[in-house]
Amino acid sequence: MKKIITYGTYDLLHYGHINLLQRAKALGDYLIVALSTDEFNWDSKQKKCYFTYEQRKRLLESVRYVDLVIPEENWEQKINDVKEFKIDTFVMGDDWAGKFDFLKEYCDVVYLPRTPEISTTQIKNDLK
Repeated sequence: MKKIITYGTYDLLHYGHINLLQRAKALGDYLIVALSTDEFNWDSKQKKCYFTYEQRKRLLESVRYVDLVIPEENWEQKINDVKEFKIDTFVMGDDWAGKFDFLKEYCDVVYLPRTPEISTTQIKNDLK
């Protein structure tokens, strides 16, 4: 079984997120999403989410491409997650290109193109 992992906040889940999750799942058999906790978002990213971690987790768990949702609590956990879950491929949007190449020592690293016309930031700005 080929295992894939991706990371993100997934606030205001939209079709760009779904596109990324679908393409990530197509790279293997089992997709794990490491979902940023509220504390991590605020303390490390200075991001305030509209939906709580538990609400975002529930939304992701309802997406058919997602097999497991785990908490992302800090930037440093990625190597441990890759080892613990025996990950074959690490996937992120191409806006992070090159940032996680250090994981190539442990698994394949793939940066997928984002859906260009949509983003959570854009949605929040449009709603203002």
